Order: sequence, then C-alpha cells, then structure tokens
Amino acid sequence: MSGRIDGDISQFCSITGASTRDARKFLEAHKRLDIAIDAYYNNPNAFSNARRKGDTAAPSSSKINQLFDKYKDPEDDDITIDGTIKFCEDLEVDPEDVVLLAVAYELKSPQMGRWTRQGWVDGWKSIGADSIPAMKNALVRLRDQLASDPAYFKKGNEAWATLDTAQAFWGLLIPHGLKGGALARTSPSGDSNEAIRDGGWTADYTQWWFDFLNQKGPKGVSKDTWAMFLDFIRSINGNFSNYDMEAAWPSTIDDFVEYAKERFDNDI
Repeated sequence: MSGRIDGDISQFCSITGASTRDARKFLEAHKRLDIAIDAYYNNPNAFSNARRKGDTAAPSSSKINQLFDKYKDPEDDDITIDGTIKFCEDLEVDPEDVVLLAVAYELKSPQMGRWTRQGWVDGWKSIGADSIPAMKNALVRLRDQLASDPAYFKKGNEAWATLDTAQAFWGLLIPHGLKGGALARTSPSGDSNEAIRDGGWTADYTQWWFDFLNQKGPKGVSKDTWAMFLDFIRSINGNFSNYDMEAAWPSTIDDFVEYAKERFDNDI
C-alpha cells in the first residue's frame, strides 16, 4: 500500500508541479489520483491554511485588490478593455493570447476584456497568485493545461450568443487544442494508433465550419452546439464517414456534416 501511495505522490508532483506535502494532502482528501489532480487544478491552495510556519504564504486578498484597483476603469466598477490591455502589457502577454481564455474561466469573466472585483479576487486566490510575477508563472501552467488536458479545455468554454464571438474563441481554441493534444482524435476503441490512421480534424475543416456558420448556420450558437462541438472534433475521422446522424448531436452539427460531405464530393 505504501508503495502505491508513494507512486501516486510522485506522479501527482510530476503532473502538477506541487510539493510532496501538498500532493499528500490532496491524495489523502480525495483518495484517487485523477480526482486529486482535478481538485488541485481547481484550487491549488485548498490546504493553504494548514501550511506550516515558514511555508509559502497564502495569496493576499489585499494585494490582489490593489492590482484590481490599478487596472480598474475609473468610470466603471470593473476592469474593462483599457485596463485589460495594461494588465496584458504588465504580464508581457498578447491580449489575444489563448491563455487568456483560461484566465477568463478561472476569474469568471462576464465577457472577454472585462473583470469583476469578486471574480478577480476569488480567481487569483484560487490560482494562488497575488503579484504580477506570480501571475506570469500561473499563465505557464494554465497554458500547458489548456493545451493538454481535454477536460480542462472543455470546462473553460461557455455558451456565446453571437457567431462573431464564438468564431473568435474557436479561432484561438482549436489550433491550440490540436497542437497540444486536447483535441487529439480518439477512436471508439480507444486505440490511439487507429485514430492516427483514421485521420481527423484539420485546419481546413475549421475554416469549413466558419464558412458553414456564415453561409447557412444559425444567427447564434446554442449552448449545446458550443458544449458538444469540441467533442465532435475529437471524435470525427478524416472524411466524417463515422458520423452518426442518429446520435444526440445538435442539429447544427448534423447540418454541418452534410455541408462538409458536399464539399468532399465537389472536391473529388
């Protein structure tokens, strides 16, 4: 039993970069390695109050609030576009960098480029950062997690009302997820080699999706379409021949598959 626990702790630390002490705390609380890792990513400071004297201090609400006030719009209760641009300059990150989608999720941003005080404070406390250097370090982890963890990749998505907004997000998310593996093709059998042989989603198909939405799609993107589209990307093969029209996919995705198959036929 001890050997298994030690192995889980080692794996936990390797995946998350956490200390051995934190790994043990999360594993003791959640028992299973996968659940413990998810819990750590959701709140890496869950056990910060139990840290020993001399360990790294918990994030300071006061410092996080001071940063919020630094970027806050003087004529608004929130941080808005101008403050966001200044914040990105201090972080040395492009305002259109895909990692900001993960930050927006963690800080419960009501829309891109806007941050509420409560979401800002609660979010950065949960992430464990109360200074610009600490936030820069957090972005490294969030970027890696967004690219490589399918569950986190999907969790960070919300339903967006307009096509323009949805396409802007997909334009950032899809290339990042394909490159990092979060949107890697999966086969029904779980055989990764079979998935590779069978092909999968490409950058061309992303453009087809946008073409379809602009030409024939709905005026807005439904919650179901947004929530299931990334699963669709991961499941589809190179020519969409494995798509099941009888399955519980949103009708917009059904219509897109018909549209794509017509384009396949026209290209032959």
